[in-house]
Amino acid sequence: MKKTLLPLFLFIGATTFAQERMTPEMLLSVRKVSADAVSTDGKFLYYSSRSTDWKTEKSTSHHYRVAIEDGSKKEWTTDAGKTVTQRFDDLWYSYYDNILYKSTDAGNSWTEVYNGLQNAENVWVSPNGKFVAFSKDVLMKPMLGTDIYPDLPNTTAKVYTDLNNRHWDTWEDGKFSHIFIANIETGKVTDIMEDQQFDCPQKPFGGAEDLVWSPDSKGFVYVSKKKFGKDYATSTNTDLYYYDVATTKTDNWSAGMNGYDMAPSFSKDGKRIAWLSMAHDGYEADKNDIIIMDVEKKKKKNVTANWNGTVGGFIWGNGDMKIYFNAPFEGTEQLFELNVPERESDKATVNMLTKGKFDVNGIVGQSGNNIVVTRCDMNHATEIFAVKPQYGDMIQLTHENDRIYQNLLMSKTELRRVNTIDNASMGVWVIYPPDFDPAKKYPTLLYCQGGPQSALSQFYSFRWNFQLMAAQGYIVVAPNRRGMPGWGVKWNEEISKDWGGLPMQDYLSAIDDISKEPYVDKSRLGCVGASYGGYSVYMLAGMHNNRFKTFIAHDGLFDLKSWYGTTEELWFANWDIGGSYWKEPTPVSYEKFNPSNFVDKWNTPIMIVQGGIDFRVPTEQGLEAFQAARMRNIKAKLLYLPNENHWVLHPQNALAWQREFFKWLDETLK
Repeated sequence: MKKTLLPLFLFIGATTFAQERMTPEMLLSVRKVSADAVSTDGKFLYYSSRSTDWKTEKSTSHHYRVAIEDGSKKEWTTDAGKTVTQRFDDLWYSYYDNILYKSTDAGNSWTEVYNGLQNAENVWVSPNGKFVAFSKDVLMKPMLGTDIYPDLPNTTAKVYTDLNNRHWDTWEDGKFSHIFIANIETGKVTDIMEDQQFDCPQKPFGGAEDLVWSPDSKGFVYVSKKKFGKDYATSTNTDLYYYDVATTKTDNWSAGMNGYDMAPSFSKDGKRIAWLSMAHDGYEADKNDIIIMDVEKKKKKNVTANWNGTVGGFIWGNGDMKIYFNAPFEGTEQLFELNVPERESDKATVNMLTKGKFDVNGIVGQSGNNIVVTRCDMNHATEIFAVKPQYGDMIQLTHENDRIYQNLLMSKTELRRVNTIDNASMGVWVIYPPDFDPAKKYPTLLYCQGGPQSALSQFYSFRWNFQLMAAQGYIVVAPNRRGMPGWGVKWNEEISKDWGGLPMQDYLSAIDDISKEPYVDKSRLGCVGASYGGYSVYMLAGMHNNRFKTFIAHDGLFDLKSWYGTTEELWFANWDIGGSYWKEPTPVSYEKFNPSNFVDKWNTPIMIVQGGIDFRVPTEQGLEAFQAARMRNIKAKLLYLPNENHWVLHPQNALAWQREFFKWLDETLK
């Protein structure tokens, strides 16, 4: 494959004029680029760029159109602040202020189409323009005191009789997101989920990818997990449902498939539909395969069954004989091409199209022979590129953050191989400070990834930002320990029910290997991480044998027994740690891999960060860890963020997080 092509000025700016180092304030000023669509004729890319003022915590978005052939760009605006939601050939739609509009002159003027969209979300017009589908919350099961007792308008009571009473960061209120289809001509509206106590899109993160019209406009496919309460909390079994507009009948197209089935997408001719599917119920990090079904015959084929990887997202290529998808690959995310079998007996073939130290973290569409993707790396936030599949060459289409990069010192990133205690070869990312001098000694951070089965790749994070850490003078060591996708299905699966076993040894193998380098100051090693990474910090604090001088854990699991009793997605706990603590025999995780069991061995300063509305890893986990540390007279700090969930979403909280993070490291490591 040819080497990736990048604009020359990026290299000139980075090597000749760069004088600045990344700071927390600068990180928050980085613009976030989102790809909206490629035009039907493939000539234009539409995208948005969002900037945030951390002082006011207000965000501003700008919309642009780029000519893919020559890169010319203009800002895109519509009257009355309308945002384009769908683009057909010469017909565009916009949903604004509860009203659906259409434009036949590329957004220069708009005509009202339908005004029955109060509180609607995920608005999708059928290809023939006769129907509009949308999601909307419907009160199905009163759970709030004000709904149960209308004469008590000030009560804050909540009444529950089953599980899933809270999810991610929200208490259940008895409302369910249903799909409605409105006939634009007659105004008739149909709740196609009727009186069901189920959701579409899926909570908490589902969106427009959970619903799609068939190209002939005769039917509508939506994703739902039709379970409630305890059954919902212990299962990942979502299905694809096809609603026939004429007959009003619903058919389960993925019946008998037990895991996640999601992201349905019809081929351009409508003869086939593809979707992402996991095989096992309760295993949320299972191998993600692409299923293709013949719509008429209802015959399904797993076209990636024999491919040793897990799919991220995908699109149908022009002509319907290729599918393009992104997937983790050896510490990166790359673009792949799947040749769709013409006959049922034919085998699908998969080819990797790109190669390099970057992540292809999304696929936008196809423009002629180019595939339009989003891409980032540890030094650069997401921008949009066009890929030439024949060679893998990449042309950068957006340049929203060049203003920052042209004066910014970049960090060298290196993927090195480390032997584990069982003689496996593990990939480990090492990120070096700008102006790295091997003759000097540097404090070094072991970064523990969360998930636990999420890729540790060339991602660009606005919290755990390796470029920012390195810019403060730290070497960062980021191991692709067991549980990481991109290194084969077996490696990805080996973490389940062994959280505190080989993965912990993988961490220690990585830090011990890099510590042999003369430029690593072994007396100044730190260990940091969030979620499962926070769990890893707590575990390593009890077994590191004085390797580390400081720890930082964010929303980490401290006590598995109390965590099982308070977390909301119980399928995760059942699969990964083996089930409940009262199960016979008791899963070994509660004894061997429970950080709270090893607090007696804690002897190192630790900073603990905890979100107040994190229901995945609830508040008591951080409070218990902080209390344990102080009761053992260990130097500790608690950073409590009352209005944050498992992430940090408020700009000033994000800045406080960064400042406290580096303040702690200054106190305990430098």
